[in-house]
Amino acid sequence: MRLALASILLFAGSSLAFADVESGPKAGDKVAALKVHAVTGTIEDKEVDYAKERKDEPTVYFFVNAEKFSRPMNKFMKTLDGKLGDAGDKVMGVAVWVGGEFDKNKEFLPKIQKSVTYDKTALTVFNGDANGPKDWGINSAAHLTVVIVNNGKVVKSFAFESVNDTDVKDVFEVLTKAVMKK
Repeated sequence: MRLALASILLFAGSSLAFADVESGPKAGDKVAALKVHAVTGTIEDKEVDYAKERKDEPTVYFFVNAEKFSRPMNKFMKTLDGKLGDAGDKVMGVAVWVGGEFDKNKEFLPKIQKSVTYDKTALTVFNGDANGPKDWGINSAAHLTVVIVNNGKVVKSFAFESVNDTDVKDVFEVLTKAVMKK
């Protein structure tokens, strides 16, 4: 009896531990302002509202929990970055580091760019709360939140507590379907 009860409690506990984290705006939401400090990309060393800059263009926003950034996450982002051009010539990525120390994040991002060389993804830093920009609904419990936007509206948000390059397929599929609808 005790063994059965222990097994049930262990199963219930593990189910809670691996429950999905919700993060990011809901599908259909209008894209909110996204004021960040651009570090790399087409705009550098400047404060910019990337949502305003990108307007209706298809964009993949990566909200990176700076405290949880890892090699598997970096590989996921680089792999998806390499496929963005396949979804359309106007598709771009914007990676936003949230949490951690603003100045340290600003110093860190050029090192990542030099090492990895993102081609279609700008690296930026948000100066503020670990939950990211107001009205984006970022949950700091998520290690990475990916938000696909097209025509100024959210198509879908993905929240990852653990991510690797095998997750690219699902995100890329949603992106290509969204771009094709245009």
